Amino acid sequence: AGGHLDAWEIVEGAHDDGSVCVHAIESLRVLLASGWRPQRTLRVVLFANEENGLRGAQAYAAAAAEEANKGLRHVAAIESDAGGFAPRGFSVDGTAARLARLRTWSGHFAAWGAERFDAGGGGAAITQLKPLGTLLIGLRPNPQTYFDYHHTAADRLEAVNPRELALGCGAVAGLLYLLDQYGAD
Repeated sequence: AGGHLDAWEIVEGAHDDGSVCVHAIESLRVLLASGWRPQRTLRVVLFANEENGLRGAQAYAAAAAEEANKGLRHVAAIESDAGGFAPRGFSVDGTAARLARLRTWSGHFAAWGAERFDAGGGGAAITQLKPLGTLLIGLRPNPQTYFDYHHTAADRLEAVNPRELALGCGAVAGLLYLLDQYGAD
């Protein structure tokens, strides 16, 4: 799971990108706090430099390629990059068979309002992993007010609704759990 660590505005950058970092960190934290132990290696990656060249994503992809040469494969990558608003679902960049498999899990995400799995991009940072055959998934929150905050002086901590942020964390945690238990193929 990943987000961007590159808020460079005149304020905190709470939606772009603080809340998306929280999605990545908190989703794994709540799973581990429940006593669950993953079967696979799970990572939280906070990518740097998304706005100005994707150098953090490129460096991570280069390291992942080295791991792939040693037989270690990135099965899936989840990116959040659209604020801490209520989740609506996920966009998926992968084969039709992989998308169909994820869609069979949609009922598990109804409690968070995130039951949609649509074809589309996963996110700018994780796109760098596509040549490795990695399934790319993007969390898609409600987009209605994102650009009221994105790159503006309004993107402050008090603009993030704690319940909506928690729902996004829950949706990512649920997807991490299912991917760990059942894989992406």
